[in-house]
Amino acid sequence: MKELILIGPLSQVITMTGIPLKGPVSDNQLQLIEDAGIFCEDGLVKSIDKYKKLLSELKDVDVQLIQLEGNHICLPGFVDSHTHICFGGSRARDYAMRNAGKTYLEIAEEGGGIWDTVQQTRKATQKELVRGILKRAKQHLKNGVTTIEVKSGYGLSVEEELKMLKAIKEADNHYPLDFISTCLAAHMLPRDFNGSSSEYLSEISDQLFPILKKDKLANRVDAFIEKGAFNEADITPYLTKAVEMGFDITIHADQFSVGGSAVAVKFNAVSADHLEASTSYEIELLAKSNVIATALPGASLGLGCNFTPARKILDAGGSLVIASDHNPGSAPMGDLLTQAAILGTMEKLTNAEVLAGITFRAAAALKLANRGKLQQGYFADFSLFHTSDFNEVLYNQGSFKPCMVFKKGKLIYDKHKP
Repeated sequence: MKELILIGPLSQVITMTGIPLKGPVSDNQLQLIEDAGIFCEDGLVKSIDKYKKLLSELKDVDVQLIQLEGNHICLPGFVDSHTHICFGGSRARDYAMRNAGKTYLEIAEEGGGIWDTVQQTRKATQKELVRGILKRAKQHLKNGVTTIEVKSGYGLSVEEELKMLKAIKEADNHYPLDFISTCLAAHMLPRDFNGSSSEYLSEISDQLFPILKKDKLANRVDAFIEKGAFNEADITPYLTKAVEMGFDITIHADQFSVGGSAVAVKFNAVSADHLEASTSYEIELLAKSNVIATALPGASLGLGCNFTPARKILDAGGSLVIASDHNPGSAPMGDLLTQAAILGTMEKLTNAEVLAGITFRAAAALKLANRGKLQQGYFADFSLFHTSDFNEVLYNQGSFKPCMVFKKGKLIYDKHKP
């Protein structure tokens, strides 16, 4: 028996269809369907049309009807393509120290930074990590996120990275959002590793990669290319092996210094993320490649540094994605919609460019071709907002939240219900 659902009437449905993956987008390129209904079949969009027309066509069909009162607009479910929501502990002390004038290096030297989270994450059990993931994912859901990428990288040993990735997989099995796992064992050289960066990366790739494939814990490998993390010489054998084993590559690039973008292009990475330090050279390099540029405004807000040059990336012909970077250190807010709206203001992005960056372009950064748009055959992932004009969503800079969120055609969040 097929599961048939009709939702409507909707003042506007913004489909995000007909927009290219790369380059600038004007608001008049957005396709809006007014007085619409969405007909879903077995979790996929079957058709979007005038609500009254769909009602008439389905009058003799056994369909579940979700009839709405008042004005609602509909946007595709948001895709957050870069997060670190699997972690233990807190870094509130780091935040206070940073605002008091301490540098990133000074905070790390005083016991803060990534290594602090590594120690707290190692102390946590797998069940505790799962609870933390679900708690943070619940907030993302309330903000309209229906697919969320989650990285490891706070374990920094074969055993502890496996614990994190197993926790992410377990969370995926217990929550209606889709969790996409990424192995970030190349986050930094662990301070308790008795050897060089090359030796650590060799150990991880030799021992961890085969288990990831065998147990289907992750099909994505990330690496932090930065001073104080890993350089191109160290990371090349590691990424080469990852590519040979069939992993997709993504890179933490150009956050404080340049060089990561070139590595991303060299390895044909799916995305290069951060890019706050990117110059015109890196922007052109990315724009001429198939590497998707991912801006992380949450990190800029958390660190008080420059935003990713999003306008320049789009104007150069690049593909721009916006993600939250939700993590305990530099980006604790974790509110994708708020951050996207702020980036749009600071970088003069059209509403269409912002929405593309958190829907289908973000899905492309995870190599997911079945979501991020509302069209036949795509996942019926979408959010409803109490308004008659979709422009109100970004105009309110993140304070205007969805009233309902649907995942594969099913209502999974209703703010009017506990």
